[in-house]
Amino acid sequence: MIEGSCHCGAVRWTFKGVPDEATACSCTVCRRYGTLWAYDFEGERIEVAGPTQAYIPVKDLGFHFCLRCGGLAYWRAVRLRDTGQRRIAVNLRLADDPQAVGGIPVEHLDGLGEWKEVRDGRCVRDMWF
Repeated sequence: MIEGSCHCGAVRWTFKGVPDEATACSCTVCRRYGTLWAYDFEGERIEVAGPTQAYIPVKDLGFHFCLRCGGLAYWRAVRLRDTGQRRIAVNLRLADDPQAVGGIPVEHLDGLGEWKEVRDGRCVRDMWF
């Protein structure tokens, strides 16, 4: 299990197990935040807790920030899927133990252009700087 929190600790998340990959997206939102996302479904492998403020730039996603320190902890789908599941992604840059996520492969998503996915062999530890 991987755990993470915003800087002040008021907002926390857990990811049960280890994600297969992290996504570095270049869309107009994610490139500004500099996040590394790990995806699953709320209440399945991902749990979140603590008070947040959601920024909803598009009709489908809400980006959730800590009310105290402003840390971007996760995004959550606004609507449930037909299966009743809600897609969610946690920001791996907020992992409590960077070593726990350092070896996770990074997939680069060209969200600014063609929505094309690229793997170049880098992992999370390569993205810290």
